[in-house]
Amino acid sequence: MEIFETIKKYYKPIQPAVKTESNGITYHEIPPPQGLSHLIYCYWQLKTNQELDESFIYRVVSDGCIDIFMDHNQTAENYVMGFCRKFTTFELGKSFDYIGVRFLPSAFPLVFGIDAQILSNRSMELKSVLPELDLWLLAERKALNPLDEMVQILSKQFTQLVTGRDLPADERFYNAFNVILEKHGCLDTEKELNTGLSPRQLRRIFNFYIGTTPKTFSNVVRFQHVLNARPSKQKLKQQKLYLDAGFFDQAHFIKDFKTFYGVSPREAFD
Repeated sequence: MEIFETIKKYYKPIQPAVKTESNGITYHEIPPPQGLSHLIYCYWQLKTNQELDESFIYRVVSDGCIDIFMDHNQTAENYVMGFCRKFTTFELGKSFDYIGVRFLPSAFPLVFGIDAQILSNRSMELKSVLPELDLWLLAERKALNPLDEMVQILSKQFTQLVTGRDLPADERFYNAFNVILEKHGCLDTEKELNTGLSPRQLRRIFNFYIGTTPKTFSNVVRFQHVLNARPSKQKLKQQKLYLDAGFFDQAHFIKDFKTFYGVSPREAFD
């Protein structure tokens, strides 16, 4: 679908690499098959290779996406996590094997008809949001399935869900959405999103598809653009980084970055 070409071209949501002294944890991403690449960014796995000495705290940064995830060792529960306007931490214990699906911004509401705002800034049990999908997952997945098998199982199900369907994509929303991506979030959303919608209507439609306002989503897109740039230590010392990202001063840039990531840019890119 043409309306999704911009997101595939301009948006690559990044989560921070896992750093552990014992190297007892691995994080891995697998891209979806071509037929789902306009809806799903990746399948991912975060797992321990051995029992850790201490409970692991994992930090999830703001990426504009909605994820379905599950602890592969505990096959009785599945979860969904919505758009987050700030970083979130999870205590995962000493042994875990989490597998997830990261839907690109707007894809989850488009496929499942779920208002993204009800998931905003929280994680919920999947059975309270999509009970039929939850039951299917409980029946299909087994703790011993390796990641590549889970990817095949999930991809087959999602392909069946969308094949032959005319997804009700709102062109007014995607016109505004694509402008934000093309400008890497560096824009005045009140003046530069000429969609024919009033600011109130635009906020309402963004809340449904994304789970937040155009302005907050633009700030996350801008933050993710900085992550994708992977700036050097030298560039971090200069003013150019925050100017390139559309900030007028360094203090504002650092404050926003900490909100979305949890640490300063210097700590993040060390």
